[in-house]
Amino acid sequence: MSADGDPADVALERVALGDRRAQSLEAALIAEMTHRYGAGGPGPVAAAGFDPPEGCFLLAVAEGRPVGCGGFRRLGPDRAEIKRMYVDPSVRGLGVGRRLLRGLEDGAAVAGYREVWLETGTEQPEALGLYVSAGYVAVPPYGEFRDDPRSLCFKRTLGT
Repeated sequence: MSADGDPADVALERVALGDRRAQSLEAALIAEMTHRYGAGGPGPVAAAGFDPPEGCFLLAVAEGRPVGCGGFRRLGPDRAEIKRMYVDPSVRGLGVGRRLLRGLEDGAAVAGYREVWLETGTEQPEALGLYVSAGYVAVPPYGEFRDDPRSLCFKRTLGT
């Protein structure tokens, strides 16, 4: 990041979810979600779903240090699911999450998806603000936490 926090200094790097840097960020995400939601939070996800051509996993790297991550995987014929969006607390609010989200949406469009869906929760106000400001709209609960009243799900049509 530049001295003024310019996210343009953040590179997006495509990696396998099994990359040690990605695993470290995933572990930080799981720890933070356990802190925010208590026991029963997310566990690791299967790495194979994020492999091209149907998936992708990105690292946000600033000054050689991974500061964020996120990926998409196939959810349906024309639908990808964004998973594992995480930004290190030291760089939150500087546009890293928005840059990651845009990179994932662009990658999903190139892979042939027309929509992206995601699941987040009430205890993640930063994520909610990002997704709503990026044009995501609420959808009925789905996925691992669909029966948890704190689970909130969203979609965005790509190309709009």
